[in-house]
Amino acid sequence: MLPTPKKYFVTSGAAEGSSCLNAFDNALLAARIGNVNIIRVSSILPPGTEYDQDLILPPGSLVPTAYGATVSDIPGELIAAAVGVGISRESFGVIMEYSGKCSAKEAQEKVEHMIREAFRSREMEVVEIKMSAVEHCVKEIGCVLAAVPLWY
Repeated sequence: MLPTPKKYFVTSGAAEGSSCLNAFDNALLAARIGNVNIIRVSSILPPGTEYDQDLILPPGSLVPTAYGATVSDIPGELIAAAVGVGISRESFGVIMEYSGKCSAKEAQEKVEHMIREAFRSREMEVVEIKMSAVEHCVKEIGCVLAAVPLWY
């Protein structure tokens, strides 16, 4: 059985690379999660999880992470990614992410809308939303990424 994470932060990054994978790797580095092994998870923040924006993850660690990313090789294309954590009074939180061909503002608006809908569906009240977003105008091969790493 895996332990339940106790800490998290929100982050985003954008970068160019010589390949799609290098652009993704460089975006991970820009978001401070490039030296860990991210394990993609869905959208629930465990109850009582502490927000720690300065959290340092040990290199090589297996890190449960909710994230959205987009890679483009179309010069001049605007791409963006956003992530948000909705926090409730009752219990757990909800994480939503979005990435696509849009501005950071548009990506944030989509994420906020999804968080509010998720809370309505659960009949819970959202009391706080923490967000991170990034946009990037592609030069050759670009990537945007927004993530919520969870830690123990």
